[in-house]
Amino acid sequence: MDSPNSSTPGPFDGPQWPHQGPRGLYVAVAVLMGLVVASASVLNGLVIVVSIRHRRLRSPLNHILVNLAVANLLVTLSGSSVSLSNNIRGFFAFGERLCQLEGFMVSLTGIVGLWSLAILALERYLVVCRPLGEFRFGHRHAASGCAFTWGWSLLWTTPPLLGWSSYVPEGLRTSCGPNWYTGGSNNSSYILALFVTCFVMPLSLILFSYTNLLLTLRAHREADTTQQAEREVTRMVVAMVVAFLTCWLPYTTFALVVATNKDIVIQPALASLPSYFSKTATVYNPIIYFQSCLLGMLCCGYHPRGMGKTSPAAPSAQVAAEGLRNKVTPCHPV
Repeated sequence: MDSPNSSTPGPFDGPQWPHQGPRGLYVAVAVLMGLVVASASVLNGLVIVVSIRHRRLRSPLNHILVNLAVANLLVTLSGSSVSLSNNIRGFFAFGERLCQLEGFMVSLTGIVGLWSLAILALERYLVVCRPLGEFRFGHRHAASGCAFTWGWSLLWTTPPLLGWSSYVPEGLRTSCGPNWYTGGSNNSSYILALFVTCFVMPLSLILFSYTNLLLTLRAHREADTTQQAEREVTRMVVAMVVAFLTCWLPYTTFALVVATNKDIVIQPALASLPSYFSKTATVYNPIIYFQSCLLGMLCCGYHPRGMGKTSPAAPSAQVAAEGLRNKVTPCHPV
């Protein structure tokens, strides 16, 4: 990371343009964050409100989906909205303590979101592939999964507040996150641990679960309903994996590369891009995971693709579970 020259004001003292980047760049980022704040607030807020108001949406699966929506909404309120305000001003205007709080909250809720996706993938694997036989994923399991996402995230986001690495201004110095560019064994060891426990592990679980899900569906593709379910699940899986990697792989790759190569030089504008990519996940997630639920509810119970009446109690993957259930174990509802 480039070292600021002596004339550059501190990240909490005044506008960072043109030292860290042109003013137009700050304006462009502010516009992007404004769009993210508006879209994510509406989409995730709608998910939460609809789930609370309609009892038929209170399934174990939707507990995880609502947990994801809550995490996304908190990321938006604690991260994207702060970034919006700071980019308008051109620096982190809320001081060092709130910088640490923002870095902690964004990391906490972002990791909760990532692990919620992984728990959702595991739920689909257990329900559709049935590796545990007649095991039923119930409300207690969903609640335990949600509790795990918050507990695990707290375990790995609290250390920077206690001295293992730290939360500092990053990129354009208008948002804060883990100190992945200063170098040193203290910071590098934390970034490596965070990369493994909060990115590699959930991504591996997602890939394992959905690979087995698709293989199971392909084994029963002769049924028309199963073929349709496979297409639905395939579309959702591809969108999910692409969105996951698009939003988080740039940030984690930058963090890992810079943390392990202390002499690397990265321009502030380039260093800020991964952080803003990750914040856009709060918009993609509800579109992908809650499409069937929200559109089904808004369309008065009719599937938007003209497939007749459908229950809005779960996303497209639920279709796969129902189709496979009818094919394999008709006497034991999922």
